[in-house]
Amino acid sequence: MYTPPGAPAALPARRRKRLALALFTALTTTALAGVAVTASAAVPTPAPGWSLVWSDDFDGAAGTLPSSAEWIIDLGTSYPGGPPNWGTGEIQTYTDSTANLSHDGAGNLRITPLRDSAGGWTSARIETIRTDFKPPAGGVLAIEGRLQVPNVTGAPAAGYWPAFWALGSPYRGNFQNWPSVGEFDVMENVNGINSVWGVLHCGYAPGGPCDEFNGIGAARTCPGATCQSAFHTYRFEWDASVSPQELRWYVDGEQYHTVTQTRVGEPAWSQMTSHDGYFLLLNVAMGGAFPNGVAGGTTPTAATVPGRPMLVDYVAVYSRGAGTAPPTTAPPTTPPPGGARDAYATIEAESFDGQYGVQVEGATEGGENIGYLRNGDWARYDNVEFGATGPRDFVARVASGAGGGVSGLVEVRLDSLTSPPIGSFAIGNTGGWQSWRSVPGNVAGPTGRHTVYLTFTSGQPNDFVNVNWFTFRR
Repeated sequence: MYTPPGAPAALPARRRKRLALALFTALTTTALAGVAVTASAAVPTPAPGWSLVWSDDFDGAAGTLPSSAEWIIDLGTSYPGGPPNWGTGEIQTYTDSTANLSHDGAGNLRITPLRDSAGGWTSARIETIRTDFKPPAGGVLAIEGRLQVPNVTGAPAAGYWPAFWALGSPYRGNFQNWPSVGEFDVMENVNGINSVWGVLHCGYAPGGPCDEFNGIGAARTCPGATCQSAFHTYRFEWDASVSPQELRWYVDGEQYHTVTQTRVGEPAWSQMTSHDGYFLLLNVAMGGAFPNGVAGGTTPTAATVPGRPMLVDYVAVYSRGAGTAPPTTAPPTTPPPGGARDAYATIEAESFDGQYGVQVEGATEGGENIGYLRNGDWARYDNVEFGATGPRDFVARVASGAGGGVSGLVEVRLDSLTSPPIGSFAIGNTGGWQSWRSVPGNVAGPTGRHTVYLTFTSGQPNDFVNVNWFTFRR
């Protein structure tokens, strides 16, 4: 449910327009199968070998909001400082009104889009306070929800966009580092079509290993009863117990999509898996790139009916397997030998020893920055001393005025421009070429002394970032 900053509404904006259009006719003609379903069920007891990490059964009293100890209610049309219209082109305003968001008193949460007398739409979006959902070392994570998408089809459903999904924790408070932080779309549905979409977003945009803005996605019809007429169980698994690791999507226990670590490759896999974890989101958007792309025009329309809720019976996170990462220690930083740069001190970007495509300009924060950086540019820094214990990450002070949903990678390479990156992060528009942010990226910790290259990679030819300084952290 996220589209990068500035992405035009006409773009598929990671919503797999090609796949959606190809499936539209077949999926809308699927016949309804009569299947008895229950409106409310308890969070399932973990299967043998699995443990319950977290859950919400939505058993609150009718007309009450979800627990403030578990959920954040998003408000308005964007995060503060984030892209407008939540980056997707959706047209509703999110509220904390119980008309849009409340327990139904029967064990479900209702997210209900409404239209006012002036034609404006409101709805709701919530996200977990927890941001640390990831598999144990060598184990498996499962994110599961039982829900019924809005029960509306055909022309009255135009623009409905319910979703159950997860975003990488570094996105919270940054809002410029998608898609590198990772996004797992457990369930998406648009325009009342009898289909569930499961999608992975990663890397950089446009292009990259996840074919942004499309993502790596698959879709299928809901088993038995349609997605709209019944509750179904939607599940995503991240399996770190196998090599290469796997991401898997299910509906009612039937697997329909798999993405492997090998398919994603480096550095994108590490970027989306080596941070602290993910937070979960539930929402019903109205309009935007995905439903518009499927409909072939702007949604919602005059025929769209308001008031059809998504019902969420439960959301649960499970894990299987054992193992925890060893605790990290922060050894004291010792000054590097004479003539070397200290990797753990601030390295001014303009102090490069060599460069290609780099220009130096005054920075509003003081001093100078390197700028006009685009795909293929690089800067070299000689004699960087990392010591006997390598860093856990690096941080760069960056700014971007790139538009059109464009992002790119700031990468660290050692000793050669042709070496694989040891770390990187993606960056998009931060609000201007002198609107500075400190952005971290994990690194495979080098030791000893090295030549460090900052390289800049993007799927498009225009400038996408300025850099003021960078440093490494233990």
